[in-house]
Amino acid sequence: MIRLENISKTFVLDGMRQTVADGINAVFPTGASVGLFGRNGAGKSTLLRIIAGTVKPSAGRVISDGTISWPVGFAGSFHGDLTGAQNTRFIARVYGVDTDTLVDFVEDFAELGHHFHQPFGSYSSGMRSRLAFGVSMGIRFDTYLVDEVTSVGDAAFRKKSEEVFQSRMRASGAIVVSHSMDLMRRLCTLGMVLEKGDLIVFDNIEHAIRQHLKNMQV
Repeated sequence: MIRLENISKTFVLDGMRQTVADGINAVFPTGASVGLFGRNGAGKSTLLRIIAGTVKPSAGRVISDGTISWPVGFAGSFHGDLTGAQNTRFIARVYGVDTDTLVDFVEDFAELGHHFHQPFGSYSSGMRSRLAFGVSMGIRFDTYLVDEVTSVGDAAFRKKSEEVFQSRMRASGAIVVSHSMDLMRRLCTLGMVLEKGDLIVFDNIEHAIRQHLKNMQV
């Protein structure tokens, strides 16, 4: 279970204040797969990072009784001078999982070939995303935070990514951000819509999609 208590977040950009969360209270049930909707710039990625603990809210707190992933596919913590394999080993040690097991999983999943043993700084954006997604899926969490990551790669890789993700969902929950309504329908049962700092909860994914599409027409 993840509970948001009075979460607020305001940025100041070029002298202008932008509020992406305004006293949000919400509960993400244990084991649920929740679709998070909102227009571009609504603050969906920011809210994921607040839940992950990588961004501090301006006010409020996040309470959880389980483990939460970093936003799946996020490669910002990887070191450019280390190889993909070395970065994978480092993250395995940080999270206390077997290094060889994680390296074997990521090497097979990411399909980077010899690039897996070359510096991360030399990777294309697609290669970085494939490595980051592989590392994320190779570590077990109670809740995965997913931000548009299954759009990475060609059709075959996207299909494999979705299959691996769905296998994780048999024992874990997720909060998913995607512009693909079909993907959200396949992956999620509950929905939440972020609009002008407010988060509206729906117990049916179709109701959330309907509200999101309605917001987009305004």
